[in-house]
Amino acid sequence: MIKEELKHYLEQTFPNSKVDETFDFPVLFITKEELIPVMKQLRDAPETKFNFLFCETAVDRNPEFEMVYHLSSTYYHHDMMVKVVLEDRENPVIESVYSLWEAADLYEDEIYDLFGIRFTNHPNL
Repeated sequence: MIKEELKHYLEQTFPNSKVDETFDFPVLFITKEELIPVMKQLRDAPETKFNFLFCETAVDRNPEFEMVYHLSSTYYHHDMMVKVVLEDRENPVIESVYSLWEAADLYEDEIYDLFGIRFTNHPNL
């Protein structure tokens, strides 16, 4: 899928979520409660097959944090970003995506060390 087709797919598949784009990637904005089901669907859907988490980071957008996930499909050679805003700055907690992509192990360790964001169900935080 080219970027425009992927953006259209995301708008159709996740109609309650905001879809935007950067110079390089479509961006899907979701809530932290939607994180695991949406990411699992993006990984497993035959239309997308995002089988590679190539970057996971956090951005301090004072007063909230923003989690940023970069996904890639080695099958279709398309990429995208998923963003989640964490509004609770005093107790930032989000589900780990380690169960979906083991690459999250080191990314989430670093995010925890740098930002203090805790990841539930992370095996080794």
